[in-house]
Amino acid sequence: MRRVNFDLDALRSFAVGMELGSFAKAADRLGRSTSAVSAQLKKLEDQAGIALLRRSGRGMALTDAGEVMLGYARRMLELNDEAAMAVGVAGLEGSVRLGLQEDFGEHLLPAVLGRFARSHPGVRIEAKVARNAELVSDMMGGRLDLALTWQGAQDTPHMEEVGRYQLQWIGPADARPESWRDQSMPLPLVAFDAPCLMRTIATEALDRAGIPWRLAFTSHSLGAVWAAVAAGLGVTVRTGFGLRNNLRTLPAAEYGLPALPKVGLVLHRLEAEPDETCALLAADIRESVSA
Repeated sequence: MRRVNFDLDALRSFAVGMELGSFAKAADRLGRSTSAVSAQLKKLEDQAGIALLRRSGRGMALTDAGEVMLGYARRMLELNDEAAMAVGVAGLEGSVRLGLQEDFGEHLLPAVLGRFARSHPGVRIEAKVARNAELVSDMMGGRLDLALTWQGAQDTPHMEEVGRYQLQWIGPADARPESWRDQSMPLPLVAFDAPCLMRTIATEALDRAGIPWRLAFTSHSLGAVWAAVAAGLGVTVRTGFGLRNNLRTLPAAEYGLPALPKVGLVLHRLEAEPDETCALLAADIRESVSA
């Protein structure tokens, strides 16, 4: 059987194009012409021996084979980039003070920071998991080098949006549309202590829809919020990052709840031009969140 060696540049163009929803945007990010990216996609399909993309309206969508290929592409590129960092930037030293919103503590800390630490054992990472307001305050006070927060808190001088994510109503895993709550009673909400961006978005959406509500449980801890929802004390609003097995998202229309907006995810930097250590970790976080 003939072995196929997939072109990593073509895989990167494919993965970035799907991430951005546009191969023209991918060409711009990768510093290539649109025609060069198109040629790479054609090469990738030739190597695969099957169509990876199909026409969908004015854009392109993945075929079944394309969905499979995208998963492998991301894994191959991650390993490639980890190897490149480990070999090409050997001896990198220093420290980075990183702040993370609680939604990402369980997801990003082991995945991104573990990989980064293996590639750069000489770098010390000081991680802080806290809420938006505290992270932005620490950034403004020069106590963090990088911080990943939800958009809506105070802006900082050197920040960039790294993604937009759909807010979801979240309830216990056994919630069913036909019997999930007593319609004659106010909707019980589980939320962070004020001030909280997502708590405000939830209550304003309910007010606009004319749905009465009450605060059934508040806490400063995301773990406590998840536990209260799983116990059936009420519903909450988050993006679904870090969602636990004993919880589920509740489709708004199906459960008689108002639609919710998307919320931006922002990466703050202390310096406009961070040092190499900080810049590499920022790039790793950006790529992981996009994937």
